Formats: sequence, C-alpha cells, structure tokens
Amino acid sequence: MAEHPAYPVGLRLTGRRVVVLGGGQVAQRRLPALIAAGADVQLVSPSATPSVEAMATAGEITWHRRRYEDGDLTGAWYALIATSDSEANTRASAEGERERVWCVRADDADEATAWTPATGRSAGFTVAVLTTDAEDRDPRRTAAVRDAIVEGLHDGTLVAPHHRARATGVALVGGGPGDPDLITVRGRRLLAEADVVIADRLGPRDLLAELPPHVEVIDAAKIPYGRFMAQEAINNALIEHAKQGKAVVRLKGGDPYVYGRGMEEVQALAAAGIPCTVVPGISSSISVPSAAGIPVTHRGVAHEFTVVSGHIAPDDERSLVDWPALATLRGTLVILMGVDKIGRIAETLTAHGKAPDTPVAVVQEGTTAAQRRVDATLATVADAVRAHEVKPPAVIVIGEVVNVGPDAPRPQD
Repeated sequence: MAEHPAYPVGLRLTGRRVVVLGGGQVAQRRLPALIAAGADVQLVSPSATPSVEAMATAGEITWHRRRYEDGDLTGAWYALIATSDSEANTRASAEGERERVWCVRADDADEATAWTPATGRSAGFTVAVLTTDAEDRDPRRTAAVRDAIVEGLHDGTLVAPHHRARATGVALVGGGPGDPDLITVRGRRLLAEADVVIADRLGPRDLLAELPPHVEVIDAAKIPYGRFMAQEAINNALIEHAKQGKAVVRLKGGDPYVYGRGMEEVQALAAAGIPCTVVPGISSSISVPSAAGIPVTHRGVAHEFTVVSGHIAPDDERSLVDWPALATLRGTLVILMGVDKIGRIAETLTAHGKAPDTPVAVVQEGTTAAQRRVDATLATVADAVRAHEVKPPAVIVIGEVVNVGPDAPRPQD
C-alpha cells in the first residue's frame, strides 16, 4: 500500500452514519467538519473534552459514553479511530477492514485505509492536500501547501477565472477599522473580484492599491465639515454600475450597519430591484479600544458596554441619545464620531451624576500606523483633545476599563 498514492475523493456524508472513536483533541478538531457535512455522527468514548461534550449537549452528535466494542462500526460509511488505547484502535481498524468501512487511524497512518487531508476553504472551494511521498508524510508540509493555496485565493493572487456570467448585484462590505489585515476573508475575496469599488475614507485604503488597473475606484469619502459625496449620489452610483452588469463592491469602514448608513443603501438597491450581499465588518467600537489595550468589558470592572454616536451634541434637539440615562450606567461608554463634541458630552455626563474623575481614553486612527492614544478624565478630556490636536477618526472610551490594561497611564503620567 505504501507504494501507491492515496486516491483523492470527496465523501458526501449527509445523513450517513459516521463513527468516531475517542473524544479527545483529535475528535475536537475533526468533528466540526463532519457535522458541517451533515453526517450522522456517533461518538464512542467514555470521556470527552468540554468542546466535544458541548457538541453532544447541543444534539450535533450522539455520544455513547463507553469504550469501543466489536460491532460499533456496523453500518458505518466512514470512521475516525482516535482513542488512547492502541489495542482498541487495532481491533477497530480490523473491524473496519472486515466491514469495508473506510477508517482513519490517528495513531498509525500506515495501518489506516483512509487519510485526512489538510483542508481549507476559500472563494467557494474546499482545498484538500495529501502528500504523494510515502517517505515524507510531514503534516506541517501539507498544511503549509494548503495555507499557500488558501491565502492565494483569499488575497486574489491566485485567481480562478469564472466561466459563467456573474449575476448583477452589489456587495456591501464592512472593511473593519482601518488595518487591511482586519477585513473579513469574504470581504477581501469579493474585493478581489470587483469591477467597481465605491470606497469610504475610513475603509482599509491600503487594499485599494492592490486592485488590478481595470478596476474603477470611486471616492465616496465623507470628511467631517469638508468635502463629501452625498448619500443620494452614492446610491445612484451603486445602482448605475450594477445595472451595467458589473461586480460592485461598496467598501465601508467598520461594519456597514454601525453608523454606516448601510441599510439606507440596501433599501435604495432593493427599490431598484438590485440584489445586495451584506458582509459584516469588525466595528471600530470594539476593535480600536482593543488595539489600544483597552477591553470594553472586564471581570469585576464592567459587565456591559454601550456604543453611542457623538456626532450630534447632547443639547441638540435632533439628538436621539438619552444622555442622562447613560450617566447612570456603571459599564463602559464608547463614543464614535464625538471628537468635536466631547466637551459638551463630558459636561452633560458629569451634570447628571458621572464622576468628573472617570477615566477617558481617546484613540485616534486606531489599528493603523498612525494610531495614538490620549488619556484624560471627564473633567480634563476637552482640554486634552485640544492640546493634543486630536482629529477624527477617533474612538472615545469612558469608564474604569481605561485603567485596566498594561497600556493604562501610570500615576506619574
């Protein structure tokens, strides 16, 4: 058997009996893919890791809490043998041979009748890598080959051309807080396939440089108190290019539905009869504090966090925020788009009971090379923002979590 390479094949296991012997780390890694394949998974093991036990509790697998017994593989289509008992593994493997059940042996690949490839998924493909060298079955090497292929599909350097006409439509992609590595895998793949990209100023700008020359990039920046592309013009551009049969990506900063006017664009596209795919993004409300060493929640400090738009001042009749109620909360307050209003926000919070010495951190250009953090209190934050000339975009964090991490200001600071 060692002289011949394994024959690659994709098993369709939906509704078919699959037996897994052993509930340890190997099972924990392999079970999710079997569950995703729709297999009728029967786990035979006297114990299991907490994650495997959770799968059984959720009804994703059936757990028989005992050791392997002869006959357990009867009627199975596929088996994963991964117990710590080598003698039981040998007996189960022999049963699989008699019953003609393909068996993977975690402890002895040479005695197995099937091997598990190094797998990854991207761009609608499942990549499975098996070595053909019987003398070199280094799993690290096959994993490296898999990763190289998957990464190429992710970032568009390995392009599989479409031979079918693509359906018209728009992908509304949340690009994350600014670092190009923080866009989702799906978002990056759609960006690599785009014909037209309508990009916000706060999106991951570095990714635009990687687009092929034929891709049309439209600047939809909204600069505070400066130049901007009106929302109606953005909606019209999305509709116009999609009706021309182009693959259109609306690249937004953060998440499309967190102060991103994403639903307005979805509604406009729906009214025009154009399908839209929404790809969530990492919101700056949690990622930017994290990048600055601030957890928005922390055991014993904050059990909740509230995200608020600060683009309208508390005393403005258009404001929909209940600022007096926010002043009574004990958790973390995260304010977006509030740099120029932070003075009035701080005054309002303290006027309604928030302690003036409540810690505040202002993080500008979070997750990018230009990131910087300014620490203050509610009483001093307005002066600190002016003194340090903090400009948008910046995320403001108010609460005791500001002083939790190793990056918190020291008393002498």
